[in-house]
Amino acid sequence: MASHAAVEIVAADSAARRRVFLQLPHRLYAQDPQWVAPLEFELRQRLWGGNPYLQHASVQAWVALREGRPVGRISAQFDRLQQQYHDDMAGSFGLFEAEDDPRVAEALLEAAAAWLRGHGARCLRGPLNLSLNEECGLLVAGFDTPPSIMMGHGRPYYDALLAGCGLRGVRDLLAYRVAPDFAAPRVMQRLAGSLAGQVRVRPLSRAHKARDLGILREVFNDAWSQNYGFVPFTVEEFDEVGRLMMLLLPEDYVQIAEVDGEPAAFIVAMPNIHEITAKLHGRLLPFGWLRLLWGVKVRHPKSARVPLMGVRRRYQHSRLGPGLAFMVIDAVRKGLCARGVRAVELSWILEDNAGMRGIIEAIGGTVYKRYRLYEKAL
Repeated sequence: MASHAAVEIVAADSAARRRVFLQLPHRLYAQDPQWVAPLEFELRQRLWGGNPYLQHASVQAWVALREGRPVGRISAQFDRLQQQYHDDMAGSFGLFEAEDDPRVAEALLEAAAAWLRGHGARCLRGPLNLSLNEECGLLVAGFDTPPSIMMGHGRPYYDALLAGCGLRGVRDLLAYRVAPDFAAPRVMQRLAGSLAGQVRVRPLSRAHKARDLGILREVFNDAWSQNYGFVPFTVEEFDEVGRLMMLLLPEDYVQIAEVDGEPAAFIVAMPNIHEITAKLHGRLLPFGWLRLLWGVKVRHPKSARVPLMGVRRRYQHSRLGPGLAFMVIDAVRKGLCARGVRAVELSWILEDNAGMRGIIEAIGGTVYKRYRLYEKAL
């Protein structure tokens, strides 16, 4: 039930308010067994630390208070790099959490909108936490299972709160789940066989990590360049991705396909560390990082996620396109099976990406979560 007490919006611009911002979800999700607390240290760094995204974007965060009690939070982002690629003057909101109260949601979204108008934005888009290359979309279906690594959870009433504030859904993002020991369809086996002399698939080389990380970034930025809202990874941003990959991933969790010696496609699988961090309650210190590394290196999670995958644009609508996609999927799943992984999430996939959806469904993938992006004119 909505309260009639006034909602106060305050900037998270002090150590105390930032702690409130980071810890508010613990109360909102206290009765939700599927929620996994984000690592506070990691989120603090993304918002107020050395996040390379902050080199080309401005970010502000707020907390909603009612009679001094925190009842919601939100962030707003204006990405100058996005304007170089789209010139749409769209700003974004993210990290939205709130009690089930329209007045709280309205106050938070208006604070974000007012700040974005001050930066010249004419459209509000989100949720993005903080960009399209990070966590994005609001969970609208699939609340009965925990989120995978770098994917969000949410309260079931959030969709109605955003709609009540005039935001409309513009894109749905799908998360598929598939068993890595799938039986490959014959048509894909034949296609891969016909390409064997032309295509070579190899794992990441730690001995040449700078070269291979550069390849991944180049292919990704080319493969996704025509997708909705695309903003390329900068060198600095992908270096951060690379550091995480080198810390957590076996070499065979990254596969690169080459056509006649030229990099043409890739895939990255990540162990679902949420299986481990769920027990840390958002805190890595003092000993949580030891439990995290032990869990990844010794026990290894039984689930994984494919967050990055791409096929160069010139192959996407050719006979080579589906063959390359299947070959990197087939190569990475062997390493997953060898480490006892039983379930893999492939996400996120645009609902209207019929080609990729067809490939995933052909190997037994099923949609088990749905996320939504919203927009509103300012």
